[in-house]
Amino acid sequence: MLVDDLWDNWLVVLAPTVLAGVIFWWVMRAILHADRTERKVYAKIEAEERAKLEQR
Repeated sequence: MLVDDLWDNWLVVLAPTVLAGVIFWWVMRAILHADRTERKVYAKIEAEERAKLEQR
């Protein structure tokens, strides 16, 4: 019975840490993905504006 309590305690102790790590990973992934997308869109807009200036 003591071993069962030990495994239950490990689960209770480690679960919040693992959950916090997964949430942190997910948030950082979302931030980096948004930044990558924003850079692509900005580069496209810059290229369009430069093309407009060259035509003048």
